[in-house]
Amino acid sequence: MDRVDITILGGGPCGLFASFYAGLRGMSVRIIDSLPELGGQLTALYPEKFVFDMPGFPKVLAKDLARDLIAQGTQFDPELALGETASELIEDEEGYTLVTSSGNRYPTRTLIIAAGAGAFSPTKIGVPGEDDFVGRGISYGVRSTEAFRGKRVGVVGGGDSAFDWALHLLDVAESVDLIHRRDVFRAHEDTVRQVQSSAVNMRLFRQVKELHGDDHLQAVTLLNSETKDEDRLEYDHLVVCIGFKSSLGPIKDWGLTIEKNQIVVNGQFETNRSGVFAVGDVATFPGKLKLIATGVGEAVSAVCFAKTRLDPSAKLFPGHSSDLDLGAVGQTP
Repeated sequence: MDRVDITILGGGPCGLFASFYAGLRGMSVRIIDSLPELGGQLTALYPEKFVFDMPGFPKVLAKDLARDLIAQGTQFDPELALGETASELIEDEEGYTLVTSSGNRYPTRTLIIAAGAGAFSPTKIGVPGEDDFVGRGISYGVRSTEAFRGKRVGVVGGGDSAFDWALHLLDVAESVDLIHRRDVFRAHEDTVRQVQSSAVNMRLFRQVKELHGDDHLQAVTLLNSETKDEDRLEYDHLVVCIGFKSSLGPIKDWGLTIEKNQIVVNGQFETNRSGVFAVGDVATFPGKLKLIATGVGEAVSAVCFAKTRLDPSAKLFPGHSSDLDLGAVGQTP
């Protein structure tokens, strides 16, 4: 493999915008991602969920946002290495070499880690038979709303994802219940108000105790944590939204300073290893906010600092994009 100026580990929103901006700055780019497609969590977890906090979009489906980010992030023809899990980071005379679990070696001069929350797996309800119903009535998100058309749906959780899906599925489902173990929520106040004033049936102080069905989920027994009463309710689908467990995997063995499963960076988004940067959800610093809107800004800064590291004569700020010739691919702003 040829050595590139910058390798971006992660093909989600932050990684894609870093790819675009590095291309804009005339850098050779490689994107490595363990997923088989670009887009990160937007495409892998909630493609049909609306995103409301991206500038310029009153609301946008995650899959549509991912589509446009992919088009933008690949317009300078970065090398793509998808379905590749980075396992080792080896320092050499010209920078680093990333070694993947398949044995491929990817040399690079600098590295931006934009791996989101790392490898993630859904938090499960933890009741007998749960795994047997996955894909047959139980899911940990929504890939296609059409799969829920005319169905009786229970959404488990009290955070943003649970409330968002409860509202979103009202358009297609026969009925939607929101099942939560308390009457305190972690969702945005406005979303909570929308659900409370909608046709969503809120079943509070309830926990899933038992699942019923043969080849497909047919009913669920709910336990009332206050009265200890039990109710058996008929559901065709149960959407579980109680979080994801994440892990940095091999990254945590790369000699980086890590706090609470996040990589510590300085004011230039550089880690404790020279030329290795981290942005987005995987990075932490005082005042950190985990938003796509702030993460893409971190990506721009990291790219510019990487650029000046490789070329000290280059300007940190190349100027406004409206003043640049985007057709001049390969030129150095």
